[in-house]
Amino acid sequence: QVQLVESGGGLVQAGGSLRLSCVASGDTFSINTIAWYRQVLGKKRELVAAITRGESTHYADSVQDRFTISRDNGKNTVYLQMNSLEPEDTAVYYCAARPYSSVTRQEQLYDYWGQGTQVTISL
Repeated sequence: QVQLVESGGGLVQAGGSLRLSCVASGDTFSINTIAWYRQVLGKKRELVAAITRGESTHYADSVQDRFTISRDNGKNTVYLQMNSLEPEDTAVYYCAARPYSSVTRQEQLYDYWGQGTQVTISL
């Protein structure tokens, strides 16, 4: 089993920055790809960014050039650096993990999920 814990959410003004962290524990050797999803109340969860163990990355078009995903395998941690934040980025952000070295948008293909961290961007 793998446990994922997110942190770093909060309230910032538009144009500001936040860095989210996702720390994995347990059978971390079984994890390959880690993704960040976000969900607005009443809407479907969407893939924001993902990174494989080999550090191949994927971004949603809406965050390309503003968000950067990275990982520190020694610390079992994945980061999401979010710059130039917009009110539309307001959501609960979740990290998710799967054992395969491929990125998929299909959330049912991620085996492990964190509890989420709230990000709120004000005007």
